[in-house]
Amino acid sequence: MRRPRNPGGKMIDELRSRRRCRFCEQKIENIDYKNDKLLIRFISERGKIIPRRISGNCARHQRLLAQAIKRGRHLALLPYTGMEVSR
Repeated sequence: MRRPRNPGGKMIDELRSRRRCRFCEQKIENIDYKNDKLLIRFISERGKIIPRRISGNCARHQRLLAQAIKRGRHLALLPYTGMEVSR
């Protein structure tokens, strides 16, 4: 069965469920760079920061999250790269 489409070819917004920002839902104001268990969930296997459209964060919390990840990397709490490839 095909999904209904608008003339532009994109899915209709009403059918798509919008992912909510988990930091807004939990009313978290600041993201701590020392909380590595939280931050590692927002880093891909290759060591990249997961973008906002995939993580579902709002713009404000995505900026705070990126800043916390960069601080954690600088202090060697988080890796700059992903898992090491064995040869």
